[in-house]
Amino acid sequence: MKTLTVNLPGREYDILIERGLLSQAGDRIRAVLPRAQKLAVVTDSNVKSLYGDMVLASLAASGFDCRLFPVPAGEESKNPYQLAALWEGFLDFGLTRADGVVALGGGVVGDLAGFAAATVLRGVAFVQIPTTLLAQVDSSVGGKVAVDLDAGKNLAGAFHQPRLVLMDPDALDTLSLPVFMDGMAEVLKYGCIRDGAFFDFLTARPDRAKLMADIEHILYTCCEIKRQVVAEDELDTGARMILNFGHTLGHAYELAGQYIEWTHGQAVAAGMCMAAKLGVALGVTPADVPDRVADACASLGLPTSIYCTATEYAAAVGRDKKGAGADITVILLDGIGRAVPYQMPKAQLVRLVNSFHKVP
Repeated sequence: MKTLTVNLPGREYDILIERGLLSQAGDRIRAVLPRAQKLAVVTDSNVKSLYGDMVLASLAASGFDCRLFPVPAGEESKNPYQLAALWEGFLDFGLTRADGVVALGGGVVGDLAGFAAATVLRGVAFVQIPTTLLAQVDSSVGGKVAVDLDAGKNLAGAFHQPRLVLMDPDALDTLSLPVFMDGMAEVLKYGCIRDGAFFDFLTARPDRAKLMADIEHILYTCCEIKRQVVAEDELDTGARMILNFGHTLGHAYELAGQYIEWTHGQAVAAGMCMAAKLGVALGVTPADVPDRVADACASLGLPTSIYCTATEYAAAVGRDKKGAGADITVILLDGIGRAVPYQMPKAQLVRLVNSFHKVP
């Protein structure tokens, strides 16, 4: 087993990475929640049929009274109405502040269940059991939980650290190829922002079989990078901003596709490619970087460009949480493996990125 500890004073927790960990969930959770009697297990309709019975059986064997709370699969479930339904369901179940919530699924489930745990009864413990690559390397670690609003993605949320994160690489075997590669966008991001050698390691493995042969190393490396950044800046006001490389523009692409046409990973991949071009235009990024980032994305079947109107760019940039007044902090690269925050006027950012779409 590979173990990482996220060191946040008073809120420390372990990330465990091991094949077969799903069947050990009960004992692992009992170790960190010794007083809990009830566990509300939030999952989605797809994951429920794959792992729901296995995880519930493990939890029951460790003495927990459990109830499954399935939500429809997809980003559409990450909304205030579904959040309120979970609150009511948890209270009907008899959940107390001594009990806990388990998020069993991908990023949508983790964000939704985590926000429900952060707010019901003014906060109860929760455990992340991510089952997608994107959730394992990114959203399950760091404590960001949220739901989407009509105005945009993740605009209502909180910081609520999990008590434990259980990662079973075997769960990735059931992912479709597009969903697996969706997660690879976030994996590439870590190489881009903090570890050039890891970026090269990934580009030498441009197919799923080669990546899965080294998946424990990949998960560990991504989580180690995020662990370091989160420990330095838990509330995303400084160093943690580098984790948003590709996301400011990626959110515009998700908005342009009405959160249906483009997945989060696809949008982030195109956002990273556009951010690399933006960095060159601003004199921050070396000229060879955009091609290297685009080639890495393309080799994994990820888009390198998504069309977006100036209006859609402006809407996403205007609501970005890294904005401050008329300015915004974007994350650029001054080389592969080195990310830097760059503050600029929002209007200039929209004007520049929109101009790239007009170049033949």
